[in-house]
Amino acid sequence: MTVRAIEHVGITVPDMEQATRFFCEAFGAQVLYDMLDQPLGGPEVEAGLGVPIGSVIKAIRMLRLGNGPNLELFTYAGVEQAPPVRPSDFGIQHFCIYVDDIDAAAARLQQAGGKLLSQPGNLPGGDAGIGNRYVYTRTPWGSTIELVTYPSHQHYEGRTGLRRWRPAPTLPGDDSAQSS
Repeated sequence: MTVRAIEHVGITVPDMEQATRFFCEAFGAQVLYDMLDQPLGGPEVEAGLGVPIGSVIKAIRMLRLGNGPNLELFTYAGVEQAPPVRPSDFGIQHFCIYVDDIDAAAARLQQAGGKLLSQPGNLPGGDAGIGNRYVYTRTPWGSTIELVTYPSHQHYEGRTGLRRWRPAPTLPGDDSAQSS
């Protein structure tokens, strides 16, 4: 078995059109397709996804996001829903988007209706390096997204030959990646 990469991140959103607009405006996401012709529910869906009885998937939409994993957006009906998790909660609590210009990406996210939890700051510890920065943000519905850029070597690289994955640099005229 060979693990190649994360293929997609699934996100349940309260409003499909609002979420689609946000990801398209903030990050240049592209809508690939809608997966369902009609709502999907019942015992097989409940058991297969581990969702409460009465859960109905109203819509599923796949988005392309730059050169990283795709985003799969879901909307549900028929059940009470909890607010989005915070970084201190158990489980998957944020995803991170690599950008070339973090200040421009942060401004674009805000213009699309997102919220910065602080201003972009220097990455600490093992991630530290010249120009290496990050900021945590929230979507209009409260999910957490981190923006990161690390254009230079990171401090941890002096201690191991292993390297974390990073997207290949964008070449001038390359329209296969969305700009930040």
